[in-house]
Amino acid sequence: MIGVTVPSFGVEREYVDRARLTESEEALVLKMARNRGIEEVAKIRTYNMFPTPFRGIAVHGPDQIEGREVSHRVFSVSYRKWLEPGAKPGKDDLLMGDFWAGRAKVVKKTILRHGKDEFRIATPREISVEVCESVLAHLLDGRYRLGPAVEEKMMDGVDWLKPLHFGKWKDLISAGYGHKNKGSGFFDLQIKVVGKELTIEQVFQAIP
Repeated sequence: MIGVTVPSFGVEREYVDRARLTESEEALVLKMARNRGIEEVAKIRTYNMFPTPFRGIAVHGPDQIEGREVSHRVFSVSYRKWLEPGAKPGKDDLLMGDFWAGRAKVVKKTILRHGKDEFRIATPREISVEVCESVLAHLLDGRYRLGPAVEEKMMDGVDWLKPLHFGKWKDLISAGYGHKNKGSGFFDLQIKVVGKELTIEQVFQAIP
């Protein structure tokens, strides 16, 4: 379960119930982030590493928007108490107390639009933004059919407002969507488009 997001001093906090940082722990993590070049922090969050019982920490820098592309730096931190026994930092990791981390990485996303709404997804794979937006619109508006291999009941858990990624493989489009219940995994829809007809041929669900 995700804890309440608490904005404070311009930093958004999003902690899962089993991974809440104290003020002193948080201060140390933010110090590490600054050491690795993230001077301005937009968000700090913790997350479950399903299906294991382990947990992690991520510090996000502010978004940089250029056209359809959104990028920001992410700094992932390991906490000894939240990992498997014997876990230890790598040779080049930054170590402070029971926390360690490598270097910050740049994460890129693409903006899709539907009417006045905007959605951010992972960079599309082998598919244009225009096709992604067309498929997005069909799914949001309910303009699709279910193939014989898809159970209608399974679709009840799909959160159409949480697109994650779009890609293409051969003649199928893969669309990832979040679950309506946080922490309940995500769905991967295998879609076939013929003319203006969109059919969801298969649905795979990843369950934590």
